[in-house]
Amino acid sequence: MLFEVLTRTGALAAGRYDEGASDAEIRIGQTAPYSGPMSTFGTIGRAQAAYFAMINSSGGIRGRKIRFISLDDGHNPAKTVEHVRRLVEADKVLLIFNPLGSPTNAAIQPYLNRRKVPQLFVGAGDARFSIPARYPWTMGFQQSNVVEGGLYAEYIRRQYPDARIGVLYVNDDAGRGMLEGLKAVLGKRNAPMLVRAESYELTDATVDSQIVALKASGADTFVNFAMPKAASQAIRKSYDIGWRPRQFLNYAAGSVSEVLLPAGREKSIGIISIDSMKDPTDPQWADDPAMLQWKEWMHRHYPDGDPTDNSNVLGAGIKIGVIRCVPDVSIIV
Repeated sequence: MLFEVLTRTGALAAGRYDEGASDAEIRIGQTAPYSGPMSTFGTIGRAQAAYFAMINSSGGIRGRKIRFISLDDGHNPAKTVEHVRRLVEADKVLLIFNPLGSPTNAAIQPYLNRRKVPQLFVGAGDARFSIPARYPWTMGFQQSNVVEGGLYAEYIRRQYPDARIGVLYVNDDAGRGMLEGLKAVLGKRNAPMLVRAESYELTDATVDSQIVALKASGADTFVNFAMPKAASQAIRKSYDIGWRPRQFLNYAAGSVSEVLLPAGREKSIGIISIDSMKDPTDPQWADDPAMLQWKEWMHRHYPDGDPTDNSNVLGAGIKIGVIRCVPDVSIIV
């Protein structure tokens, strides 16, 4: 997708360039959490770097090589601001590509829009990243957090009208947005279905106490709006204390290799989630042409990457066709 966008822009027409593009080079900037509490998503940046390297090895984009500068912000908004200023003012990048994280993207959004530097394919689902009238230089990528939370509420309301819902959510814009969406779709009439909501901080060592509280609330339906590490802990803890609710898991924590297997596959059976990508561990895609192409790409261009991690599908799957346009509901079996 990015390749197609760049080849269609006026910045690449002969003799007409925005800052960050020349006859020889296109400079693309990014921040990603290669360290810190969200480091599991660092592989997305590595997969994208491998994809751009592949493009360069094939001659680049109309003869122009891509210089991809991806910096570790540790999911720290202050560090993100520092890095993005360097990328824009010192490295003179054409755009900021797929920066990851809700608070980190919120911190740089006003600056990039003032500077008229594209904040392209934002790796976060806050509604603020899809307001072109206010932020014309920001383009979102995934469904909004509010919409995602509402999808689970609609499904539960229809399929399990007597459900007693307990929610675990990360205390940031992403988690609060998903909880907001769930409450909005439940509405006043169904508000009593939500019996308890427990928050946690990204820096918390465990979420054990929150899971114990959710079990004690009498909830029989667990909606997990945690990020990968805590989501995995929550799945494992609920099983270990004998709590067997029906479970829903948010999109960002849907990785088999990073969440479900560490929790224990037997403890993850039956979890319901949504996804906009074909799961590389799902047998239904074993002979899918796009999935086979992606697996070959991983083997050749990103051999250090985990071929069971759907974050790597996200990193390189757009152009290959492994990412679908509409989220599907999937059940871990």
